[in-house]
Amino acid sequence: MNAGLKRWLLSYALAAAVFAAIDVVWILTVAQRQYESQIGHLLASSPHPVGAVLFYLVFVSGIVQYGVRPGKADITLRRRILGGALFGFFTYSTWALTALAILKDFPALVAVTDILWGVGVCAVVTWLTALVGTVRGRV
Repeated sequence: MNAGLKRWLLSYALAAAVFAAIDVVWILTVAQRQYESQIGHLLASSPHPVGAVLFYLVFVSGIVQYGVRPGKADITLRRRILGGALFGFFTYSTWALTALAILKDFPALVAVTDILWGVGVCAVVTWLTALVGTVRGRV
């Protein structure tokens, strides 16, 4: 395995662990209650595991590719964090604004909260992953 791919996969593994930990806390402390109170009528009785796993696999790839950017030594930490935040903004905006546009009575509060969450979580995951990777010489 070449060094660039190894660096990318190590960054992916770290970002996945960080994102999963933060997202679980978010879901259990904020999102679940907000979703149940605001859009409970749209929720499945339980999450679909395949969809959730696929989301995490794909989404973390985006954080690593557009935020962390392993192997790009010339990119500052600030630019990496900005890239991660923008990735979060565009991806969560896609979901939230589409839902706002096509779902009957979809609350703007849920859309705004989700977009802000996407920006914040992607920035933090990028920051922590890049910081740890840089300290360990892997980013």
